[in-house]
Amino acid sequence: MIPSVPKFPLAHGIDVALDWLTHNFSWLTQALSHAISAVIDAIVAGLLFVPPWLLIIIVAAVGWRVAGRRVGIFTALGLLFLWNLRLWQPTVETFTLVLISTLIAVAIGLPLGIAAALNKRTSRIVMPVLDFMQTMPAFVYLIPAIPFFGLGAVSASVATVIFSTPPTIRLTALGIRQVPGDLIEAADAFGSSRKQKLFKVQLPMAVPTIMAGINQTIMLALSMVVIAAMIGAGGLGGEVWEAIQRLEPGKGFESGIAIVILAMILDRITQRIGRDSKVASAH
Repeated sequence: MIPSVPKFPLAHGIDVALDWLTHNFSWLTQALSHAISAVIDAIVAGLLFVPPWLLIIIVAAVGWRVAGRRVGIFTALGLLFLWNLRLWQPTVETFTLVLISTLIAVAIGLPLGIAAALNKRTSRIVMPVLDFMQTMPAFVYLIPAIPFFGLGAVSASVATVIFSTPPTIRLTALGIRQVPGDLIEAADAFGSSRKQKLFKVQLPMAVPTIMAGINQTIMLALSMVVIAAMIGAGGLGGEVWEAIQRLEPGKGFESGIAIVILAMILDRITQRIGRDSKVASAH
């Protein structure tokens, strides 16, 4: 008979650690929660204050200027369609959540990506953590966010940041490592310092790859929209979640199509910025 092996108390250890962190750092998480919530509410209120038709014209003009006529026209038609579906406020709420989460993810990811590219020891520490973050089911990130930040958009934003940061880190590090060696040698020959070499050679050459990472971060942030609605994030994900609970397939598909349209607009614009950066760096 095989002797029974005691179960490793992993779940208990995680619960104890979360309880300790919540008890000792609640003052910090509550302060962050109030600050992030205030920023989100201010952006949503500001965007909703602008008449929808005017905001559509502005966004379409930006899309036309950045990504060309087709993207500008598609942006205008897509946003007008969402307005017609009476999904304007949820769209603004989702855009704000994605915007805040992406900005935080990029602010965290860029320095870590640069550090991983320039230091092998940092890379050996960071890369396994990224593997863990990317393979962990997205639902799991909602669990620790709730005791720290409570239900609502702030917890959703924190979980989205954790889920969507890895592409920015990975592709920032990859872009810097892919800078041709002869350019690095030329910079060294001219006596460039490490800081000059980073900001005048490596980062400019790596911008297209970095933009690809930011693009993926935006797409992952949008993919968290429906999941985050489970903890009260609202927005288009909230509309989908409400349709699931009420068994309203038509309303669910409407909201799902709205997420797809928003994703396509953001994807086309950021992709074009990345292509333009690639052409500029080539010259």
